[in-house]
Amino acid sequence: MSQKKSLTLSLVVLTLLLTVSASLAQDAAEPIKIGVLQLVEHVSLDASYEGFVDALAEAGYIDGETISIDFQNAQADQSNMVTISERFVKNKVDLILAIATPAAQAVAAATTEIPVIFTAVTDPVEARLVESMEKPGMNITGVSDAGPIDEQIGLFLTLKPDIKTIGILYNSSEVNSEIQAKQAEKIAEDLGLKVKFGTVTSVNDIEQVLLSIAGEVEGIYLPTDNTFASAMANVAKVTEEKGLIVIAGAQGMVEEGGLATIGLDYYKLGVQTGKLAVRVLNGEADPATTPVELLEDTDLLINLITAEAIGYTFSEELMNSADIIISEADVIPYAE
Repeated sequence: MSQKKSLTLSLVVLTLLLTVSASLAQDAAEPIKIGVLQLVEHVSLDASYEGFVDALAEAGYIDGETISIDFQNAQADQSNMVTISERFVKNKVDLILAIATPAAQAVAAATTEIPVIFTAVTDPVEARLVESMEKPGMNITGVSDAGPIDEQIGLFLTLKPDIKTIGILYNSSEVNSEIQAKQAEKIAEDLGLKVKFGTVTSVNDIEQVLLSIAGEVEGIYLPTDNTFASAMANVAKVTEEKGLIVIAGAQGMVEEGGLATIGLDYYKLGVQTGKLAVRVLNGEADPATTPVELLEDTDLLINLITAEAIGYTFSEELMNSADIIISEADVIPYAE
């Protein structure tokens, strides 16, 4: 080989090496892409997203610096969820957070390769997101928001010992809500309570369904249903007028008009979800073999504003045992 040809070949190789090095350096500098699909805007789901972002930031995954978060709210629209999920896949995001069961189902249908972390999903097995809680089996795992339904239903008897009949209201198209409603029915009947069901398919049905059932019940139970959680003002409009006790599945639902709950802190749920996502991003956890986690930290929360509106007075014992008391539109830590 001539010296000229050898020099030319060396230059070509050097150019290729520089090009590859520049490409690798550019890739390394690009932030990790995270897609977030939230079913709908309401206090609980918003809090879980906030907790997720804070947990990532604490681990060094900061939006706008080391990561790029594409947050999308589907506004409870199925076609939006499908479109957003498909866009995340097309954009080749590195990880997807799905907030609430319908959102997780949409993402699961869109990809079997991108790691998916869910939060605010009550029963991921029944929703067919995972094979089991212990071994998810696919590209999906997360943190369940399954709450203490037995304690929540039992709270009716604590608040009103002579109560006979409760209404259980939920969106019949939400798998997570239907599961909780059936569990609540069995628990209520075991406690000697009669149950009346009221189902909706959208926010627009809430007031009518409440009015139709209000005269037959002494209290209302709302599971962690996203439709009702996004429209607690609609609920309060009727229940306050009728003087009905409302026990809700989530703290945010009580903050916005329910009377009481023994429920989950969705910010803490989001933090736990974020920590799980960090393990996946660090290569320390594989969704297929990482068990679905539960948040077992619950608080007794009562709303004095709602109590006044319906003419209810909490006992001194309940006031003293409450972890959080809502008063003057503020959420105040009450008991250490």
